[in-house]
Parts: sequence; C-alpha cells; structure tokens
Amino acid sequence: MSAIYYTEEHEWLSVEGDIGTCGITEFAQEQLGDIVYVELPEAGRTVAQNDEIAVVESVKAASELYAPISGEVTESNDELADDPAKVNADAMGEGWFFKIRLSDPAELESMMDAEAYAALVAGKS
Repeated sequence: MSAIYYTEEHEWLSVEGDIGTCGITEFAQEQLGDIVYVELPEAGRTVAQNDEIAVVESVKAASELYAPISGEVTESNDELADDPAKVNADAMGEGWFFKIRLSDPAELESMMDAEAYAALVAGKS
C-alpha cells in the first residue's frame, strides 16, 4: 500500500517501497487552469529535496516544480508531452510527472499528510 505526502508548493508524492511518484495536486491544477506544456526531468537525474525539477505551463502562468524528496529520477511520464491536459483531467492519477528513487526516506517527515494538506488548502481558498 502506498502512502501519499504533500508539500506546501502543492505537489504530491505517493510512496511504495523506495519509489515515489510525484505530480501536482488537484488544487494546484485548478489554480493553474488549462495546462498546455510540461517539462519533465530526465531519468537518471539526481536531485536534492527542494531542487527545481520540472516546469508546468498553463494558459495563466508558468510554474516550477521542486523535488519533494532527494533521490534519482527513474522515469518521467512521457505521455504528458503529447497530452499535458492529462494533468487537468487526473492530476493525482494519469497526470503524474515523474518517479524518483528515494535516497533519504527520513525527508518524508518534513512533508504533510492529507489532513495537514487539506487544512493548508482550506486556508488559501
């Protein structure tokens, strides 16, 4: 069973074993509007927590995504290059951005659970 963690920058990380799948939250995609482009990291790239890792562009704005956790990118969702609207349709499912092999699972402790993230979003709306 996977555990889902959230960042204050509205990214989610679903962790199974030592692999995390990352994307933006429903709240983030709603705020951005129609997503028209995503720039994803290459497999094999090593990042530290909070490093800039991807870019998402919408009709409203361009936003950077930051690595929610340190590790090595194992895979990117190449389907988003041809169909970035998948993020709007299913942000926390088929609209995932990349997968990362966690190098320091202790960093998960700095992330929010669903209840804490819901409270964060409630305070912003």
